[in-house]
Amino acid sequence: MTAITEGLFALQDEGYRAFHARLIPDIPYERIIGVRTPDLRRYAKKVAELPGAKAFLQELPHTYYEENNLHGALLNLLYPDDIDAFLAELERFLPYVDNWATCDMLSPKIFRRHLPLVYDRVKLWLQSDRPFTVRFALVTLLGFYLDDAFDSEMLQLAAAVQSDEFYVKMAVAWYFSTALAKQYTAALPYIENRVLPRWTHNKTIQKAVESYRITPEQKAYLRTLKMR
Repeated sequence: MTAITEGLFALQDEGYRAFHARLIPDIPYERIIGVRTPDLRRYAKKVAELPGAKAFLQELPHTYYEENNLHGALLNLLYPDDIDAFLAELERFLPYVDNWATCDMLSPKIFRRHLPLVYDRVKLWLQSDRPFTVRFALVTLLGFYLDDAFDSEMLQLAAAVQSDEFYVKMAVAWYFSTALAKQYTAALPYIENRVLPRWTHNKTIQKAVESYRITPEQKAYLRTLKMR
């Protein structure tokens, strides 16, 4: 075990381990250390200052869930300004992302400064046969491309995702429910015309109705569009 991994075990919280393991049931319990996210992020800042930080990124695959989370946090810290280096390291890492939590915590701030370049990469990730690479593409569209950078083509790309993987279907629903909150006029026809599969369609409506960003009138109308 490396010193970096030993540092993660020093932050172990057994109660949190048991709780968090229920949220990521696809990860074997023995691969979960039990480190709270705020503690892991603080630890990542310390690790980023160590001479061996970049060497840790080369140690793929990692053994522990938290090592993957640390890896993702270090990418943001070690490559804050070099988009080409960041994307190269991200591409190395994505095949090893094996759960929704690691996937969703990536959210690279550097993307915001390179949206056209990243969008080209998103379109490639959506074609991947790896479910969490596809989910990462959808979460990226959701996080960075539903405001000023929005284009209606993005709705088409998300709607075209075909997958039986639960976490991919959830990401599509999450994307469209957020699109309804931020780009209601553009997103609504996908619900009115029942473009999405039944489960995803209904989950989109459910999540949209739960959102405080959608008006009561919009929620009432969306409820009438549920597939029975």
